Amino acid sequence: TKVLTYHLARHTFATTITLSNGVPIETVSQMLGHNSLKTTQHYAKVIDTKVSTEMSALQEKLLERNKEEEDADGMKVMKLFR
Repeated sequence: TKVLTYHLARHTFATTITLSNGVPIETVSQMLGHNSLKTTQHYAKVIDTKVSTEMSALQEKLLERNKEEEDADGMKVMKLFR
């Protein structure tokens, strides 16, 4: 169990509520009262990991959807769209 501290609440707000929902980092920086965008970029590093995980999941989904199929001439083709 985590104790809800002021720092944890701000961090959760910055990462889970704003950045992961597409709020621009400049806006988040102003919301948090940061004087420097570099301070807010610390929070964005957490989001980079999430983006990487989600991109991997998307890649797997696309690979599964776009399996090679043979056309009438026996040539391999890749379906890009359903």
